[in-house]
Amino acid sequence: MTDFSAEQKRYLEGMAAGMAVMKSVAGAGPGPAAQPAPSGPDALHLVAQDKVLAGGQKLADQEKWKRAEHPLDAYARLKIDADAGKAPNPQDNFRWRYHGLFWVAPAQTSYMARLRIPNGILNHWQFAGVADLAEKFGGGYVHVTTRANLQIREIAPESAAPFLEGLSDLGLTARGAGADNIRNVTGSPTAGIDPQELIDARPLARAWHFHILNDRSLIGLPRKFNVSFDGGGRIPALEETNDIGFQAVEVLDGAAVPAGIWMRLALGGISGHRDLARDTGVVVKPADCTAVADAIVRVFIAEADRTNRAKSRLKYVLDRLGFEAFLAEVEAVLGRRLDRVEATQVAPRPPIDRMGHLGVHPQRQAGRVHVGVVVPVGRLSVDQVRGLATIARDLGDGDVRLTVWQNLIMSGVATERAGEVERRLADLGLSAQPTSIRAGLVACTGMTGCKFANAHTKEHALTIADRVEARLALDVPVNIHLTGCPNSCAQHYIGDIGLIGVKVLVGDDGDTVEGYDIVVGGGFAENAAIGRVLWTGVRADAAADHVEALLRAYLAGRGGPAETFQQFTLRTGIDHLKGVAPREVRTLEAAE
Repeated sequence: MTDFSAEQKRYLEGMAAGMAVMKSVAGAGPGPAAQPAPSGPDALHLVAQDKVLAGGQKLADQEKWKRAEHPLDAYARLKIDADAGKAPNPQDNFRWRYHGLFWVAPAQTSYMARLRIPNGILNHWQFAGVADLAEKFGGGYVHVTTRANLQIREIAPESAAPFLEGLSDLGLTARGAGADNIRNVTGSPTAGIDPQELIDARPLARAWHFHILNDRSLIGLPRKFNVSFDGGGRIPALEETNDIGFQAVEVLDGAAVPAGIWMRLALGGISGHRDLARDTGVVVKPADCTAVADAIVRVFIAEADRTNRAKSRLKYVLDRLGFEAFLAEVEAVLGRRLDRVEATQVAPRPPIDRMGHLGVHPQRQAGRVHVGVVVPVGRLSVDQVRGLATIARDLGDGDVRLTVWQNLIMSGVATERAGEVERRLADLGLSAQPTSIRAGLVACTGMTGCKFANAHTKEHALTIADRVEARLALDVPVNIHLTGCPNSCAQHYIGDIGLIGVKVLVGDDGDTVEGYDIVVGGGFAENAAIGRVLWTGVRADAAADHVEALLRAYLAGRGGPAETFQQFTLRTGIDHLKGVAPREVRTLEAAE
């Protein structure tokens, strides 16, 4: 007798779990006859929902909407609504996000579309094709996101389906790019070309990407889910901010597993909730990453909270169960033990370069360089996109590599032609020359295009950069992240300086203006840390003053150029830093 396939085993597990739930409900006393156990690819989700209902709890509205009509079964209605130019109701606004469409009214009475680009790498002709779609169906511009992805905005209702079908014509997709799904799969942006990388992350990211797209049971999770693959190159992938972070490591001789390159497993990152992924002690063979990630997601499906959306991410499952109990459930799904090694048996990660995503850098391929392009707060016009695609085609290897820093890289440029690339970038109004501020300047969409935002983050970010660059000679990179709301799309908690949009009361009549809470001391990679709150309720028109004051204090008080801004904030402390606020703020605080 042959063994069951993996898919058959999952089907049987879903059936068995469903039968157990229904049996427990039927045995609780008189009531309606037990219903057939859920089956098929949605069984795991239905069983988890049934367990909530059997326990006398109420499902969150989004769970009810998924249960009433699976979003992937609703595409025909999406097309009908699109043909009629109809705006979606709340339920369908949620469902259409499974197809990558976000209705963003009242900020804009249109859709925003988010794509899926594994490892953030696409071909020049796909990049140019996205520009054509953005011009034909959108607002004529493209945003590079903090998941090494692209967003297109101002898509009218009647253009929704034609836009999605145009993506398919390009060999791209937006399926599962929003709502309760596994979001765009990120990886090292210089994978395959980085001289120091331990492993090329591209095959790992692509394998997981296609695994998700071709397994419906991985669609419609309790909440969104992020996975990232870091290959150990010079540019970090920020995998510690993901629910699952796979980190390439070199296991040394004497460990419980053979020496060589493995992927270390980190779990539970969600920077907006002030937590970073933690090392589990587990190492995974690169070829097994998809199977392990699959098992982790299935345990998440079974265990996550479906009643409270604020507590339904993987972090909260780990907080409740503990890491070892959670990993035991993962091992039960896998059917084998996971490999573990001590931290002392793993070599340190190769060093990162905080400016490595911008400028000209040598590749592992002889005679070739990659060129990182500064994209101010991630926004490009369609003409700039087409121009970049042409440069990648004519002077590079044809790839365009997006990064989590909202910029992009063109790879495979002949060393002697790097200057020509820079000249052609200048013709587009762009540059490859980084500054200490703009190299780490990150901003979400903000109030211009997001109904959740409390501030115009992209506009304020540029104001801050202009102000600081005009007044200070900053000789080291400092990351400044602006996010408009607690969803933390710009990951403000890992910036050296992070700003989160808030409404600030002014006067006695309840009026508010745009403003920010400001945190300091965040970090990533080997300096991963969550920033600490320094000031709250800073008016937006004073944000640049506060950032300038912080950076002046750093330049005046650091223990030499080798001391980073993060190290400076840790050494000096929050209480001391509060005193560097602009004079008018200190006077106001004293009066209060």
